[in-house]
Amino acid sequence: MNQLMSVAEVSALIRQGRCLSLAAPEAVLSSLPAGSWIGGTTPYFMTPDGVCTRGDGQVFVTDLSALGDVRIASFADHQVQDIVEHAPANGFALTVVPAGSTMLQRFAAESTLHPDAFMKPTMGWIAGVHLQDLGRVQPKTFDGRGPTAYANKAVVAYVSLPPGKLASVEIVNIFEPDGADLLHFDETSFSPSHCRVNGERVAFYDYVLSKGADIMRSPLVGDFAGAHINASFQMIDTEARAVRLYAPVFEGVDYHVARPIPDYVQALRARLKGLDMHNAFLGCNCILNYLYGELEGQQIGGLVGPITFGEIGYQLLNQTVVVMRVH
Repeated sequence: MNQLMSVAEVSALIRQGRCLSLAAPEAVLSSLPAGSWIGGTTPYFMTPDGVCTRGDGQVFVTDLSALGDVRIASFADHQVQDIVEHAPANGFALTVVPAGSTMLQRFAAESTLHPDAFMKPTMGWIAGVHLQDLGRVQPKTFDGRGPTAYANKAVVAYVSLPPGKLASVEIVNIFEPDGADLLHFDETSFSPSHCRVNGERVAFYDYVLSKGADIMRSPLVGDFAGAHINASFQMIDTEARAVRLYAPVFEGVDYHVARPIPDYVQALRARLKGLDMHNAFLGCNCILNYLYGELEGQQIGGLVGPITFGEIGYQLLNQTVVVMRVH
């Protein structure tokens, strides 16, 4: 079950003891009864009818009950390593983290440091708010056992799969490195002060300004053992002469600016059209894809799920689509 439902319908499922992952605005999630569920705030969704914004009491529901045994947990920012530590040997950790929190900063920098980080699948998303409410309203996660809302905690649904089942995480990234300047950073940071461009140390702010305004639509693409992982631009702070990113850059990783994409919607639709939806039970798509691709009302393929303020595929991702499969 991956669909928008009314509060009354979702409340009935919760009272039946179903284990759920939910996405909706804060007021909607706050109205739900206690039960075995996790949630995160967002008003943006992918549905079979197209991408939409909903603030009318609808909840996006993913039913985890039929997959296996489900256990709910929540973690503070100093417990990032515990998310993987407590994950089942065969299964996955469906994780939601609030945007703009120290939990997100620590998760982004530390989630892959656990020795089992890439052995136990962690998939999920970053909770956000309506774009008109940025800076005014805090994104929240929800532990449905209270239910309790958090501005600085991760909530996790641990799903233990039965023998013969296997979980996998798939990342869809429409960006490729442009192959021009090679960038290295000397620190893991959301706002690095300097970078080395083809070996020459320069102020990162000066380098970004030299590339022009269009760089904001194209993320940095890091080479993580052959996997392309984006760090997207959040803002250029002219007063502080600083550049802020939605994900950190990491020391020792090769980065390039992404090659520009002339037709964002077509590129995204083409990649999703070729996506095999067999065994896919949940997907999430970045809010930057929504914005730059002007996706409101667009049908972009068979993927359904929340539009999110960052994605989790073992680590924090930007400007990607993430799909969780159970084979």
